[in-house]
Amino acid sequence: MTALPFMFGPASRQIFGVFHAAGDGRPGSTAVLVCPPFGQEGLRTHRFFKVLAERLARSGIATLRFDFHGAGDSPGDESEGELDGWRRDLCSAHEELRRRVPGSRIVWVGARLGATLAVLAARNGRCDPSRLVLWEPVIDGRRYARLLREQHVAAIDTTFCIPDLVWRRNLAQDPDALPEEALGTMLSPALRTQLGALAPESLPLTALHDTLVLTAPDDADTAQWAAEQQSRHMPVRLAYFQHRLDWTSDPYPNSAMVPADALNRLQGALHE
Repeated sequence: MTALPFMFGPASRQIFGVFHAAGDGRPGSTAVLVCPPFGQEGLRTHRFFKVLAERLARSGIATLRFDFHGAGDSPGDESEGELDGWRRDLCSAHEELRRRVPGSRIVWVGARLGATLAVLAARNGRCDPSRLVLWEPVIDGRRYARLLREQHVAAIDTTFCIPDLVWRRNLAQDPDALPEEALGTMLSPALRTQLGALAPESLPLTALHDTLVLTAPDDADTAQWAAEQQSRHMPVRLAYFQHRLDWTSDPYPNSAMVPADALNRLQGALHE
C-alpha cells in the first residue's frame, strides 16, 4: 500500500494532494475523494483523514486527499481563499482521481466547510460524484463565522497568561461581526462576504447524487435542512452521529484526534 504525494491541477492553480492507492493494486468499483474542512478544523482532522484514507486503501478503495489553494501544503496565500475558487479545486481533484482510477464510482466525503463545498461543486455540474457523504456541513455561514470568532477569543484567553480583554470586549459589543482571523487562519474579504451570504436555502441538493448527511443529535438546523431536501424528493438520508472529535480545540480528556467510532462510521457510510 503506497501513499503518493504530488501536485496537480492547472499550472496557474496547482494543488497538493496525496493519493492512497488500493492496497492490492487493483482498485475496486469505488474511489473516495476527501474534502477537508477549513482552517483549524482542517488541521485538527488532518491525521484523522490520513488514517481513514489508509484504512480505505487497505480495503481496496483508492482515496485522494488534497489541500485547497492557499491552504495546507498547496501553493497560494490565505488572502486568496474563497468558496468559488475552492469549488473549482474540488472539481480538479475529482478529475485527477478519475484519471487515476478510471471507471470507478467516486464518492465525496466532506467535513464541515469541505462538505459545504462538496454541495456547491456537485450542484454546479462541472464534476459529477456518484455519492456525497456530508459530515456536519456548514449551512449557516454567519453562525459558523461567529463560532470561529468565539473559539478564537477563547483560545486567546487560555493561551496568554494575561488575556487580551480587547478581543473579549469586541466580541461582546458586536457578536455577529465576521472575523478577519480565526484560530490562526485569515479569512479573506471575499470569504467573509460569501460566508455572510451562506444560508440553508442557498444549498439545494440535486437529484443526481445520493446523499448521506451525518450530524449531531442536537443539530436541529441541519436536520431541518435535510428534511427540506427530502420534501423536494431529493435522495437524501439523515443519520445522527455523536463523536469525540472537537473540531477546533486541542485534545482534552473527552476529545480524540482520531476517534475509532468516527473512523468506523465514515468507512461504513460508503456501503450503506
